[in-house]
Amino acid sequence: MDAAMLTALGALLASPVAAAAAVYGSRGATRAAREGGVITAYDSLTAKLVAERDKAEADQSAAEARAAALELEVARLRLLVTQLGGTP
Repeated sequence: MDAAMLTALGALLASPVAAAAAVYGSRGATRAAREGGVITAYDSLTAKLVAERDKAEADQSAAEARAAALELEVARLRLLVTQLGGTP
């Protein structure tokens, strides 16, 4: 075998190896991109849930304050009815 024949055989053997490496590298890049997208989506979902929870807590506080104000109003009206001679 001469040098040209060895070079041709080397090229024939190297091309499938190079193709396999390219496919494997492409799969790795696709997987990394997919996992990156999942992490980004998770972070976005977490941020939305935290914002929703904060809003719900604020709404609950406002509702509790409103309920306390209404209870005071009911107590005031009962006192007024009693002072006027009625029965609450």
